[in-house]
Amino acid sequence: GWVRSVRSQKEVLFLHINDGSSLENLQVVADPSLDNRDLTFGSAVEVQGQLVKSPHRMQNMELKAETIRVVGPCDTWSFPLKMKERHPLEYVRQFPHLRCRSNTLSSLLRIRSEATAAIHSFFQDNGYVHIHTPVITSNDCEGAGELFQIETSNEARASAEKTHFFNVPAFLTVSGQLHLEVMAGAFTHVFTFGPTFRAENSQSRRHLAEFYMVEAELSFTESLQDVMQVMEDLFKTVTNTLLSKCPRDVELFHKYIAPAQK
Repeated sequence: GWVRSVRSQKEVLFLHINDGSSLENLQVVADPSLDNRDLTFGSAVEVQGQLVKSPHRMQNMELKAETIRVVGPCDTWSFPLKMKERHPLEYVRQFPHLRCRSNTLSSLLRIRSEATAAIHSFFQDNGYVHIHTPVITSNDCEGAGELFQIETSNEARASAEKTHFFNVPAFLTVSGQLHLEVMAGAFTHVFTFGPTFRAENSQSRRHLAEFYMVEAELSFTESLQDVMQVMEDLFKTVTNTLLSKCPRDVELFHKYIAPAQK
């Protein structure tokens, strides 16, 4: 994992290591002789030893290290994330290759990963067929939003009379709905969960150029209540899954990102 903190004392060396699987760090207790100059915050390490019960009430287990190997050193002076500092999101976003190491964004991505799996699981468990609807399409799905048009780099340079790559104008999809409606005529219950694109010229927090959208179609429904029940069950299932599988990650958001919104 990666070192989150280092504390070297006269008689003992303490490390906190995180491998990205959880918000919680693993405490490593070692002999100070295992310390070296490359063992810094942000460095990648491989530790071998014995997993033992921890006397500390804040954690169940700790690792009594026998060997510590620095797999990838980290220059703490140039590393933009600092130990024990809560960086604002605006700052962290300046470093796309490192922002996933921050607690907030790593928690967000773990939550998103579990939510994605829970959504797929819900539909699969309820007899839906997963359809991969096209990302590149010629339809604008009932005018659902402004479109990003696709053309080859040669097309962009050539005259307007040149034929299109697909023989018709092609766009990034704004919705898989039309394709799903056709598929529902063969499979009864279908869903898609994929990237969709909107080209509204807005840089506000409420607009996304690219996002993932869940869409489902049901044949043989008797009433609107049938559809509403599926939506309600989906929300409850996914929410319960997240609360049980990512309690620490969710708590981080309730505590620091969106207080009083639990």
